Amino acid sequence: MSVRVRRVQEPPEPDDGVRVLVDRLWPRGVSKDTARVDEWPKALTPSAGLRRWYHAGEGSYEEFRARYEAELAAPEAAGLLDHVRALAREGPVTLLTAVRTPERSHAAVLARLLET
Repeated sequence: MSVRVRRVQEPPEPDDGVRVLVDRLWPRGVSKDTARVDEWPKALTPSAGLRRWYHAGEGSYEEFRARYEAELAAPEAAGLLDHVRALAREGPVTLLTAVRTPERSHAAVLARLLET
């Protein structure tokens, strides 16, 4: 299985495979043509409350990860996670995000869960 995380602002590459936007909001300054997003499962993204809590600096990345994984256990999110996992079994999947530090974001949590 090949899952990687890239910033949506980076130009698409031929080996991206299925490009999945994993942010709840469309990234500012990026056109839909430029982004070349194949799927945008909004229910797979962190809740607004969790996102605000984490970005306010109220907790650690580890605590954010645990809370986000708990949200991903909800039926709709779990179903979408299974869908993206199935896509990854068929070929490469690139998780796209606008965050500045993707390695300490929800996208990294998703990538780890998809590879297990």
